[in-house]
This record gives sequence, C-alpha cells and structure tokens, in this order.
Amino acid sequence: MNPKFLLLTVGLSLVACVNPPAQSEKTGPSVEHGLSAAMTGIRHLLLSPLQIAAGLLEGVASVPYYLSMELHELNKGLVQAQAKVTLEDTYDAVYGKSLNNVVDNGEVGVTFSRMKQANQSFQKLLKEYGIPQSQHYILTSIEDSQNIHTLFAVIYRPVTQIQVLDKRDGRSPRMYSVEDRLFYEPFQYNTDQQVLDTIIDWAALPKQDLSTQKAQALLMTLAANAVIKEKRAHDYWQVERRWLSGQAAQIVGESASRVRDRMGLGS
Repeated sequence: MNPKFLLLTVGLSLVACVNPPAQSEKTGPSVEHGLSAAMTGIRHLLLSPLQIAAGLLEGVASVPYYLSMELHELNKGLVQAQAKVTLEDTYDAVYGKSLNNVVDNGEVGVTFSRMKQANQSFQKLLKEYGIPQSQHYILTSIEDSQNIHTLFAVIYRPVTQIQVLDKRDGRSPRMYSVEDRLFYEPFQYNTDQQVLDTIIDWAALPKQDLSTQKAQALLMTLAANAVIKEKRAHDYWQVERRWLSGQAAQIVGESASRVRDRMGLGS
C-alpha cells in the first residue's frame, strides 16, 4: 500500500498567531502569506517538557508544533507527559514498525490517500489499545472553498450508514456509507433530526506540508489520546458554520493564536 493520505494533508503553516487582516489587495499581505512566513520559526522550535504536555492537552491542533521536534525526542516527551498512546504505539500498531528502527523523519514508506484507509488504520490503533467499538471513531475533514485549509475533526458516530441533509444546501437528503467520501464529514443530525455525531476534538489547519508520514502518525497519536481521555469539543458546530460561510482563514488564525498561547510559545 503506497497511497497518499488526503485527509491528513492539512497544512503545517497554521503557526501565525496574529489576528488575520482583511483580505484585500490594498491591505498588504494575505492571511495565507502571514501563516506561511511564520513557518521558519516553528520549524526550529525546541519544546520543553511542559510545552509538550500542554500540547497533549490541546490535542490535534498541536500537530504543527510537535513536528518541529525530532521523532524520538518527541516520543520521549510524550512518555514523560504520560500520554496513553505514544508514537511508539502508533508505529507498532499502524505500520508494524518498532520506533527504534524508524529514521528521524518518521518515514517507513507508508502514507494514505483515502479517508477509508486512514480510518482503518486509526481504528486499528484504537482497537490495539482496547477501545470498545473502535470502528465508530472516525477522522473527518472539510476543505475550504479555496482548497487551502482543512477543518479536521475526531468524532464518534454510532452507525456505519447515515441519512443526512446535504451540508451545503441544507435541504437535499443524502445517504452515505463508509465507502463514500462525504461519509467522512461530521453531521450534527440525521434526517429525522436525531443527534448523530459527537465531536471529540478538532483543528483548523492549512493543508500544505502535512502529508508526511511523521505528521500522519502524530495526528493519529493525538487523536487516539483524545478518544481515550473522553475529550469533547462542544464548540465545533459553531466553528463549522463559520467555516462553511467562508471564514476559514480567520478560524485558522484564531486557532493558531490560542494553541501558541496555551503552549507558552508567545506571539
């Protein structure tokens, strides 16, 4: 298997922590330019044990900051932070590799291109840890209209086939199964207006530069820890409405600022 994992091609450039400016040719650089320009700094971050522990609490939104660290050192930090699932666990369960035999960039020649494949690996990781009904925990993403950013979420969905209203027009009924791409988007209600998905964790991230195996392993590791800790993200649905209304860049900037502040990374 040598696919590329679309779900996890969310961008590493989320690092900007300034409030995004209005997007206009007359107001200077765009939000995307500012986020990209901040990449140089984040690539050279050296996180302290306290910052690693704080990132674990932040969940999947901390992936870009963890990527600044060498793989084995980061795993040691996660162990010290008492992560329930570490990178060592993920590489063993998902890739069948001992972390001791993995190079620093995390590559072992396996990446994913389809949401279904990504979720099979994620659910395998949860099953290895002993999570009941692991098949009902799902990784999802919604790309913005410009295909620049992704709203990523970890959800619990008690069924493997859903009937929902089209997320874009809010009217058309749709039936999706695990074979369908849009099955891997969150839905608050089914067509009977019964609550469907529980949001465990979410992150708003630019897509670029997060297609590496190290990034994918990190994302699954942090998502698994969020599941095990029974984390809940009650603010997700409001964020998603803003996302679909065209505010993706603003949400990415706000999320980056919040994560940097909580990890003690400054502005």
